[in-house]
Amino acid sequence: MLKTTFRTLVMAGALTLSVSAIADEKKDDPVVATVNGVEIYYSQVQQAQRAMGGQAMAVPLEMIQSMLINTIADRTIVAEQARKDGFDKNEEFKKRMADIEQQVLARDFIADYAEKQITDKRVEEAYQAMIKDFEPQKEVHARHILVEDEAAAKDVIKELEGGADFVELAKTKSTGPSGPQGGDLGFFSAGAMVPEFEKAAFALKAGEFSKEPVKTQFGYHVIKLEEERKTQPPKLEDVKDQIEGEIGNEAVSKYIEGLRKDAKIVLFDKDGKEIKEDK
Repeated sequence: MLKTTFRTLVMAGALTLSVSAIADEKKDDPVVATVNGVEIYYSQVQQAQRAMGGQAMAVPLEMIQSMLINTIADRTIVAEQARKDGFDKNEEFKKRMADIEQQVLARDFIADYAEKQITDKRVEEAYQAMIKDFEPQKEVHARHILVEDEAAAKDVIKELEGGADFVELAKTKSTGPSGPQGGDLGFFSAGAMVPEFEKAAFALKAGEFSKEPVKTQFGYHVIKLEEERKTQPPKLEDVKDQIEGEIGNEAVSKYIEGLRKDAKIVLFDKDGKEIKEDK
């Protein structure tokens, strides 16, 4: 059962990942070139960029569009010649094309199916279920000054008690990576920091700084609490993509499992012996 579930989820995830990309390409897919009358579409250029991956995906498409179009043009010219030579009648080629057709047909069909399952009502219902059991947690916004020894930390505390500015001291004396930012650690909740630091930070009130050095594995800290707040449930717009993906994956998983129940699937090893699957 575990193997079947894992297999289905992997297929569902892989297929529904393409829903947004396919939908976008359908909306705006102009012809960007022709080669001997054969049209090259903008979606083909996008696909070519994705196929290159890596650094190509980090470059704005318009910067490499001409190069990609010419690559597709070369492929189109060669394919045209291959047909003239009858290469497309080769049995091995036809087998490969049938496999490719099956992959694309399954991908596009299941992506279309998943897209149809994602309705505003289902998204809203899933969102309400997500935030139903949300429990607000305390978060604190803190700064710290990290030094190597206790004596240096006590000197920092004396300067602060004398009216020194915490941010400026952090910039000049903290050895931590947040030093240049005035020791700013932003907001964090319980469990985000090492225990000693967390305990000291959460014990402070807004505007207070620690009166004794706080020792951790990183050194000695002087901590200032800027403010505290309660966490809020995520806004729908911030988790909508996540929810839509989950709805699509769940729908596809169930759909494929339903199809499998009506399908007769027999596996064989390399010697033609039937393989009994662990259901």
